[in-house]
Amino acid sequence: MFKQIETHRSRLADEVYRQILEAIQKRVIGPHERIVQEKLAKEFVISRTPVREALLRLEQEGVLETAGRGGFTIRAIDTGEVRDIYTARAAIDGMAARILAERDDPGRLAEIRRIIEREENIQSASTMDYFDANRAIHRSIVERTDNRYLLDMFDNIWNRGLAFHVFAAIEKVDLSKSLGEHMILCDAIATGDPDRAQAAMIAHIENGLDLQLEALAVDG
Repeated sequence: MFKQIETHRSRLADEVYRQILEAIQKRVIGPHERIVQEKLAKEFVISRTPVREALLRLEQEGVLETAGRGGFTIRAIDTGEVRDIYTARAAIDGMAARILAERDDPGRLAEIRRIIEREENIQSASTMDYFDANRAIHRSIVERTDNRYLLDMFDNIWNRGLAFHVFAAIEKVDLSKSLGEHMILCDAIATGDPDRAQAAMIAHIENGLDLQLEALAVDG
């Protein structure tokens, strides 16, 4: 009934996915550039199948959109979708903060604090440095809930947001605003008050939304 699973091909598709995503993050691939699977397959020196799988995954996640036969471009985003993404983030991260406050586990909180100290020690001030640091911090909070569904939703939402060229516009505003409040979030979680922890996280993400909208206005 079933055919043999080609595990090596799946791993290859994952690597192609990772490299394309990284290229988008670093703006090696521009917002209006056409991404063609045949061309990528030649650059990777592999067949088109894993490249196609990676591109379709990125399309499903809302990072890319089709642009003619075999082609894709980075999907554009507007202020409405930015608000929707941040609303979803507030729901996911807010619940994560609530769960951690209810558990009241000093060990896990100490791990998060160490990650915050490491990630906020940014030597350069590039857009992607701030983006990656912010993502790593928030992912560490969600990850320590041990709820894999929350983590899956977190990764999906961040993938939808990271690829858009709109984020690059944040380089024109004060990037430091995107970091700096995370220890305060830990303090709120450490109180053991779920309502306070959740409210603090939601307020923090709303501040991030304001920064993103400011970047959109500058970019426009």
